[in-house]
Amino acid sequence: MSIWGYSGDIRFARDVRLCFDVNKLREQCHLPSDGNLTDGPVLRFTDERLATVMKLLSDVVEDPDPSVQLYGDALVTALATRLLSRARNAPKRESKLSPLQLRDAISFLEANMPHRVELATLAALAGLSPSYYSRAFKATTGLAPYQWQLQTRIQQAQALLLFKTMSLEDIAEATGFADAVHFARMFKKMTGVTPSSWRKDRAS
Repeated sequence: MSIWGYSGDIRFARDVRLCFDVNKLREQCHLPSDGNLTDGPVLRFTDERLATVMKLLSDVVEDPDPSVQLYGDALVTALATRLLSRARNAPKRESKLSPLQLRDAISFLEANMPHRVELATLAALAGLSPSYYSRAFKATTGLAPYQWQLQTRIQQAQALLLFKTMSLEDIAEATGFADAVHFARMFKKMTGVTPSSWRKDRAS
């Protein structure tokens, strides 16, 4: 459909276009299999939660960090669910992963560390939709899948930092960070100190 608008005062505009695979949306978000996904176009509405999620997604879409894959998948699922909430026909079930499902998830994440892992892949292991799986994983571990993956990579980095022969560049590469600068920034964000300071404190 063609849409047009006018503003005499506008000085800056940012345009975000979202394109979804309809079949994947139905599967991942438990949407009805028949009929349209929406009741029709929704124009001139404001949704601060949508705007926040889209901003977060636009900030990381080019980020090479492996944990961003799980983070981005979760953001896209949240966007789709929010946009099409009126089409949902089942209430959210707040549940946790079974011990077996959790073991499978952790084993898979550890085996693929530090590479990118898609949320849909983890969810398929448990036989769940990505949107439900993301909630269940967090309810079980207290962390979203991407947070668990990033935290584990930082813990691996801490173990490697104990080896004085390994440079920060080597540790960054081993744990999937783009370079030593990116590694140091994420390490400090997660621990509150730089890798060099953390290593120095353990050496004294």
